[in-house]
Amino acid sequence: MNVLRNLQIILEMIKFEHTIFALPFAYIGAVLGSIEVHGHLPSWEQIGWITLAMVGARSAAMALNRLIDRHIDAKNPRTKDRAIPKGLVSVPFVWGFVMVSFLLLLIAAFQLNMLAVYLMPLAVFILVFYSYTKRFTWTCHFFLGIATACGPLGGWIAVTAQIDGIAILLFLTVAFWIGGFDVIYACQDVQFDQKEKIYSIPACFGIKKALWISSLMHVFTAIGLTSLLFLTKLQWWYAMGLCIAIIILIYEHLIVSPNDLSRLNTAFFTMNGVLSVILFIFTMIDVLVFS
Repeated sequence: MNVLRNLQIILEMIKFEHTIFALPFAYIGAVLGSIEVHGHLPSWEQIGWITLAMVGARSAAMALNRLIDRHIDAKNPRTKDRAIPKGLVSVPFVWGFVMVSFLLLLIAAFQLNMLAVYLMPLAVFILVFYSYTKRFTWTCHFFLGIATACGPLGGWIAVTAQIDGIAILLFLTVAFWIGGFDVIYACQDVQFDQKEKIYSIPACFGIKKALWISSLMHVFTAIGLTSLLFLTKLQWWYAMGLCIAIIILIYEHLIVSPNDLSRLNTAFFTMNGVLSVILFIFTMIDVLVFS
């Protein structure tokens, strides 16, 4: 019973349900890669292993982040009630959860192809390294974007066993998307970060400039998503989803301002999840209709 209780606490701690942010783009990477390289959709078996890999990678990354940041979290009024600082779950148990999660990722990689296996150490390094970047550079948001963007790149690699220009474009697009919203998310901790010498764009440049930087990053996201329309076999169904996604991006920035961060969680969690799911749905419709 203690194991199940601890597991439930960890899943709540890492916001397991927010895997929805990353999964749709991993699926988009897999679908686009398979269509562009092989001319057909990925198999259900491949989708299953990609899902397991994503669940393992994200679970390990989030749990690691909570472990590495536990002393910082304990000082921050916003995060002091998280599971590890409050002693709701032990550090060794969380480490065990991390190891099992990475094992799931490794098993999935072996079931896909050897390039996925060879690149796994690099992916693990990125996932671990990100959690330390806030201690020495305000570019930490970009590293989070890179870590998350390994999902769609991994989806592409999983079904093609190769990396090409379109895969890199999708990778950069998602990196700017996630990095931009991490900048917004960091705005709520400006005073604490400045006091504790924690690096972030809002802490180093102020909230107003941070929101402008975030907006610029999301302009690059929009450019990247639009470029996919012209560089792949995607057609007007994807274009419809793209228009909705860009409207959501604009809306998310309109509801957050330097003087009002009250709807920050709506922008960061709810709308991001909606954006990724909508883009995946319209991508799938496009592929099914025109392929």
